[in-house]
Amino acid sequence: MTSNTGFSRIKVADAIGVGTLGLRTRKTRTLLTALGIAIGIAAMISVLGITSSSDAQLKSELAALGPNLLEITPGDSFTGAEVSFPADAAKVVERIGTVESSSAVFVVNASVRRNEFIPKQQTGGITALAVDLEMLSMIDGVVAEGQFLDLTSASLPNVVLGSVAAERLGIVSTLRSPQVFLGDTYFTVIGILAAAPLAPNIERAALMGVEIATELFDLQLEPSLIYARVNEELLDDQRRFDETRAVIAASVLPNAPSEVSVSRPSDLLTARTSTRNAFTGLLLGLGAVALLVGGVGIANVMVISVIERRTEIGVRRALGALRGHIRLQFVFESALLAALGGVAGIILGASITVAYASSRDWVISVPTTSLGAGVGLAVAIGTIAGLYPAARAARLDPAEAVRPRV
Repeated sequence: MTSNTGFSRIKVADAIGVGTLGLRTRKTRTLLTALGIAIGIAAMISVLGITSSSDAQLKSELAALGPNLLEITPGDSFTGAEVSFPADAAKVVERIGTVESSSAVFVVNASVRRNEFIPKQQTGGITALAVDLEMLSMIDGVVAEGQFLDLTSASLPNVVLGSVAAERLGIVSTLRSPQVFLGDTYFTVIGILAAAPLAPNIERAALMGVEIATELFDLQLEPSLIYARVNEELLDDQRRFDETRAVIAASVLPNAPSEVSVSRPSDLLTARTSTRNAFTGLLLGLGAVALLVGGVGIANVMVISVIERRTEIGVRRALGALRGHIRLQFVFESALLAALGGVAGIILGASITVAYASSRDWVISVPTTSLGAGVGLAVAIGTIAGLYPAARAARLDPAEAVRPRV
């Protein structure tokens, strides 16, 4: 350190040495004070990390299932009458130039139960559906156990259960050809589907072939739902995408296109983002409050430190240290204290994110920018918190500072 009047400077090594002196001599106080900042930073990092992981998982699901999947369902009639689709609606939709493929789903008037001894009303919310053989590929579904319907099995009393339906019926395997009771007939379970986030109605359904449903349950060939895959290039052109949806509605019911609902299942998943963002903002606000409390704690500790180290400050001033040196010492000490809390906070926050995302089988995503911003924010708070104690220390008169207190 040099003390030439007007040009006195303190070397970086000296600043580190005197800045860490208070931290090294009061380890317990340092740990507890840094903990306040660490909690605030950890809260913000974990919130951002969990939100980012959730978004990454959502994008992964959309990429796997395809955002170009449309659901076409009967809408509301102006007169209040029930809206029904013609039997060939799925084929009509498939003939549209921007539609790659389509598949119809029919509701079957049959209760789904584990056996005949269970009352018809106790269906567990499971729906009986008749589906085209192409339906599984339409929703990019995966068979977890057994097999899906084919030309042979679709004409027999066979059924494929959605993941939720299988769980509610207590069926976990198809090895022993378990049976379920549909209407008044036992059907053999030949397959169990994996979870299908974009098709919750399929998850909660028992699926059979259209032929057997017509034979046993007098199925009316009026689709309750049509799946359609449009060209992916439409996803980059909102105008053409909206035009395709309008054409689909007009093709299904030319006389009443307004009574046709054309929606995109992926929009339901995307809609969760707005709700999650509002919740994320609330949690970030709580993290900011924790940081503010941590900053106040640092300022309080530094004021106490100045009072306790009056003699040290007086001796340094008597030996030639300028007020600027004293201010730098305490500001540096305050910033370093906050930085220690910031580093601990990002480690804790990242660990929480990894643990939570792993427990939910999500894609782990911790924004690297948030890690650097966490430390930077902690240092900024520590620096601001140290300004007043540093100014107070610099104003101490050397003679008064070294005078013994009675």
